[in-house]
Amino acid sequence: MRTIIRRTAPAVAALILLAACSPSDAGGKTKLTIATFGEFGYAPLIAEYEKLHPDIAVQNRVTDFDTHHKGLATQLATGRGAADVVAIEEQYIPQYRKAKDKFADLAQYGARDLEKQWAPWKWAQGSDGSFVLGLGTDMGSLALCYRRDLFAAAGLPTERDAVAKLMPDWPAYAATAEEFTRKTPGVKFADSAGTVYTAMLNQSPENYFSAADDSFIADRNPSVHNAFYLSGGIAAKGETAAATTFTQAWNVAIKQGSFATVACPAWMLSQIKEAGGDAGKGKWDVTTVPGASGNQGGSFLTVPKQGAHPKEAYELARWLTAPEQQKKLFLSDGILPSEPSVFEDPQVVAHTDPYFGDAPIGRIFAASADKLRPNYRGLRDADVRPEFGRALGRIEDRTQNVDQAWADAVRQAQAVLK
Repeated sequence: MRTIIRRTAPAVAALILLAACSPSDAGGKTKLTIATFGEFGYAPLIAEYEKLHPDIAVQNRVTDFDTHHKGLATQLATGRGAADVVAIEEQYIPQYRKAKDKFADLAQYGARDLEKQWAPWKWAQGSDGSFVLGLGTDMGSLALCYRRDLFAAAGLPTERDAVAKLMPDWPAYAATAEEFTRKTPGVKFADSAGTVYTAMLNQSPENYFSAADDSFIADRNPSVHNAFYLSGGIAAKGETAAATTFTQAWNVAIKQGSFATVACPAWMLSQIKEAGGDAGKGKWDVTTVPGASGNQGGSFLTVPKQGAHPKEAYELARWLTAPEQQKKLFLSDGILPSEPSVFEDPQVVAHTDPYFGDAPIGRIFAASADKLRPNYRGLRDADVRPEFGRALGRIEDRTQNVDQAWADAVRQAQAVLK
């Protein structure tokens, strides 16, 4: 997930209709469309691709996260309207792998020869062994973004190595949250319980479903229970700003300095910069995340079968996900590639960010990426996950305590599955 772009429903509908009715070829050029959610930083790369391939014209269709994925489901069901290349976020990949008859098998075009290009766990997400659904773009290995000035005001360490030692795991994070809130009652420690919960959950090999048989295990998985109760406990003590990521409230909270920490994948740094503006420069810093590294976000480029030019679409996807282009995206937009040759590249590792106090973000995120392990997402993950997020919200708005919210989340998740 990246910067969210809002569009009205009529505008999105018109865009999809236009794409469905537009000719595949125009002016003697082969016309390709690529659909993404939010900004992937592709504009300069597409311009470069068109210069390298003067017979190709590429249109980038950008909508918000929910509209994009709901629209794709409709387009695949009706057999019309899908772009030639479509980005799919990692949480939706398991269910679309079950609908692989709607997609071109990229192995037919030589994708298997590229397997070693990606981290093994990333490649495994986009392939079921023989069929290759998509080529990996970025990933969301985690760090911790924090406000140095607010830590100083609370009498806490401010240097990134000292902050990491202060909070090596999530229980230590919760203890620090309590101390911070006691010393600075006008500021919250975390943006939301949901962010803490998600970071913890993404460090577990299994979440709501069993990797063995995809059965629902959230009600008995200690990783889910522990993440919910720790993050819910922080919320119950009033130590979160109740500002959900990607909302206007979150942007305002960033600008006003209403909270001191947020678990942040690399792609979130640009959102913090955008929300914080010039006034936030130098106040934020980045250090390692509590606990083991986890992955939050990341996408794949797929080629729906309904397109008129699947081979050309594959070539575009292959070029955009090549190490050379992925390196450019990190250095220009901070979008962390899922390819070891890139995140271990000396120029990437040495990359710093002046907005975050010249934090060595290349080194921090590369080290986090190197520790990533597979995180199983069930086929119904996208249906179940929101129920637990809404339950944490009820703790933050004081309508339920942690026990009540947990019981409701489990019950409603089970109801969704039925």
